[in-house]
Amino acid sequence: MKYEPYYEEQGTGFPLILLHGNGESHEYFSHQIEYFRQSYHVIAIDTRGHGQSPRGEGAFTIRRFAEDLHDFMVEHAIGKAHILGFSDGGNIALCFALRYPEMVETLILNGANLCPAGIKRSVQLPIEIGYRIAKGFAGRNEKARAKTELLGLMVNDPNIAPKSLHTLGMPALVIAGTRDMVRRCHTEQIASNLPNVTLVFLEGDHFIAHKKAAAFNRAVENFLSMHKRIDRGE
Repeated sequence: MKYEPYYEEQGTGFPLILLHGNGESHEYFSHQIEYFRQSYHVIAIDTRGHGQSPRGEGAFTIRRFAEDLHDFMVEHAIGKAHILGFSDGGNIALCFALRYPEMVETLILNGANLCPAGIKRSVQLPIEIGYRIAKGFAGRNEKARAKTELLGLMVNDPNIAPKSLHTLGMPALVIAGTRDMVRRCHTEQIASNLPNVTLVFLEGDHFIAHKKAAAFNRAVENFLSMHKRIDRGE
């Protein structure tokens, strides 16, 4: 049976796809959907096994989610889009862009990381402990199995080589909070390896898109305005 994720869409214009973080849903982007629907065709997707999207069969990895995004865009005849990903959604966006760069108009990475070591140890250590505990019960308990899969994304993924980003020539915005759970030096490493990048730090923590929505939306809008495609009707 063909896999079909849940999504919501609003607005018209060039597509802007929103990818939420671990354990969340499209609802995380409520402020962005409301704001950007005025100028874009905003599509907010629930990642496999998140929100209202089914788990389906097979692997549960960042790269699998990137393939889900590809299948979704093909199914909906979206040849190219702005891709905005937060946290694990940013990691999905990176994996997608590396495999299907021709389908990415611009790449917006909010709180993404290339590997687990990019997360501050004070945050990562409890995740690793929780993962080991949940894994011990996964064979006997459905909730533990689901938790193991979610935490496993942060323990085992995405493992992207920094130098691989050199191939991504599309305009990219790397944006993070000044007190983000992702190490600042790691965010800067991501930006330094992207050829056509804008780097922005906003006052706040990992969740600036929700907690500092006005400032976040302005930063994204300014970036998108610099890279409008007149021939695409933006």
